[in-house]
Amino acid sequence: MKTPTIALIPITLAAVALLGCKSTYDRGPYLPQASKTPAYETTEPVVLLDPGVQRSVTVAGQPFARTLEDGRLEVTVQLRNRENRRIEVQANCVFKDVNGISTGDETPFQTVILTENATEAVRFVSMNDKAKRYTVRVRQAR
Repeated sequence: MKTPTIALIPITLAAVALLGCKSTYDRGPYLPQASKTPAYETTEPVVLLDPGVQRSVTVAGQPFARTLEDGRLEVTVQLRNRENRRIEVQANCVFKDVNGISTGDETPFQTVILTENATEAVRFVSMNDKAKRYTVRVRQAR
């Protein structure tokens, strides 16, 4: 009587092996998923990156952009301190082509000191004439 039981062991192991090899990763290619967070850096000209900066800084008016004689883009943004204390932030600019894709021209972060309730103009100039759009990013000083 033990012989039939021993004969069933290899068949059972083979069945388990075949059924166990199916995984959830074998479904094929995946479609890209939409981001759950808004992509402000693709739609807005100025982005405040940190909660502290969002609370303390605002943009006075619209950023001013003009094309220089050599085709480069110059951007000026007015950052306003909303607090009754001196704060320090950093700002940079990512220059983009007409389709909103980065041209690879990104300025380094520069420190901006805002005194009590003051407004400071920050100026950025692109390195080449490919820039047609831009995004100014502001974060807490590090």
